[in-house]
Amino acid sequence: MKQEQAEVIALQALTYIGTQEDAINGLLAQSGAGPDDLREQISNPTFLGGILDFMLSDEPFLLVFCSEHNIAPETIVHARRALPGGDNLWDG
Repeated sequence: MKQEQAEVIALQALTYIGTQEDAINGLLAQSGAGPDDLREQISNPTFLGGILDFMLSDEPFLLVFCSEHNIAPETIVHARRALPGGDNLWDG
């Protein structure tokens, strides 16, 4: 997968997270970021990789997102691998 495709998927995930109160609160708590930080970092590929890390850390949430967006869960893993820091992911 190309990095640009992975960034689009991460932006979809971020948009979805933003619609789920528990998820956005969890992301903010886990990352230590505030809403302004999210807006400032939205085009940062490393930040977008972190968004996918957040999705991958909660399998039930990930599966709901994938189901609602007609995306295979493996696609999220491939997208994460295409972003900075993702080259060390497992081969699951």
